[in-house]
Parts: sequence; structure tokens; C-alpha cells
Amino acid sequence: MTALVGYQLELLLRSQRWLPPVLGYGLLMVLGISGGDEPLGGLAYAAGLLLPFTAWLVRCAVTVEPAAARACRVSAAGAVRVHRGALLTAVLTAAVLGLAADTAVLVAGGASKEGPVVVFGAGLGATAVAVLLGAAVGALSSRPVLVSGPYGILASLAGSLLLLLVPGAPAHVVVRELVRGARHGGVDIAAGVLLPVAVSAVLAVAAAAVACTVAGRRAE
Repeated sequence: MTALVGYQLELLLRSQRWLPPVLGYGLLMVLGISGGDEPLGGLAYAAGLLLPFTAWLVRCAVTVEPAAARACRVSAAGAVRVHRGALLTAVLTAAVLGLAADTAVLVAGGASKEGPVVVFGAGLGATAVAVLLGAAVGALSSRPVLVSGPYGILASLAGSLLLLLVPGAPAHVVVRELVRGARHGGVDIAAGVLLPVAVSAVLAVAAAAVACTVAGRRAE
């Protein structure tokens, strides 16, 4: 699996398909974050923004390879392992992007009502939620689950918005908790961060399992 992920990562980087989502995310971060802001609020913004861009990165990773080359890899390693490698590549890329954004927020941010350990932990948890849920949305709205590009893009946007806006959704819970902590102090790490991370991990694994199962059964 390490070799598959390494190959897929090299393929993604050389294709430059990662540039639009990465540059788009960076631009919106620059526009939305100001120096001296409360770090928790900036971390909430970074995590909420990262979710749809992670789904976009998943679409890039699973469609970057020409059909003929992908067929050769599938015949050698199996469709399930190849698709799993593409999903892991997108997750790793999004995680690096999220960590870079969190670092920028913490460096540029002002003093927080919480200690640095709490702020860092809350930001890391929010980033994990965004990456996991973005990967889940991307896996279910990209090939081979949804072959049609336009429908997949609409499904990706709709899924990301629902996870961010519907009360009780993990992304909504963690972003709201960070915003509340920025305004009033006191972040509930257990219920407001760790629980959403755990739920997001379950959803991401389930979505990846569905996508890989479909990849193993459906010829693209």
C-alpha cells in the first residue's frame, strides 16, 4: 500500500491538479484570517473551509490517472487496493494542507482565552474532522460511485454544506465549539472535539469501504 500511495502522490503532484484546490483554499484563508484574531475562531474557519476542499482533492486523486494506466495497475494490484491508495493520497494531501493552515493561524493569531495546548488540540481535532468528512464526501461523490462529473460536483458541494450546517453533524459541532470557545472561553474537548473526530472516522471508513467495494465490482 505504501508503494501505491507513493506512486499516486507523485502522479497527483506531477499532474498539477492539486493546484486549484490548494490555491483556492490558500486564497480564502488569506482573505478570511487577519493578524491578531482569536486563534480558536481562525481555526474554526480553517476547518470549515477545509472540508469541501478535501472533497475536491479526493476527486482530483481518483481521476488523475489515464484509464489505460489505471487498468494496468488494477490488473496488477486489484481495483480495491488501487482505489484505497487514491483515497489515502487525498487524505494525506489534505492533512498537510490543514496543518499548514493551522500553523499559519496560530502564528498570526493573537492571545487566546485558552492555553496553547488546548488551542492546538482543538485545532488539530477540527482539522481531523474536516479531512475525514471531506474524504467521505469525496469518496461517495466521485468515481466509481458517481461516474457523472457534474452530478458528482453538485453532490460534493451539497454533502459538504450539510455536514457544516446541519445541527448535530460532526463538522457543525466542532466548528460551533471552537467559535463558542473564541467568544466565551472554555472548549469542551471531549464532547465538542473528540466525539466529532470519532464519529467522523467511522463515517470516513464506511464511505471508503463503500467506494472501494464499488470499485472492485464496477468496471469503469
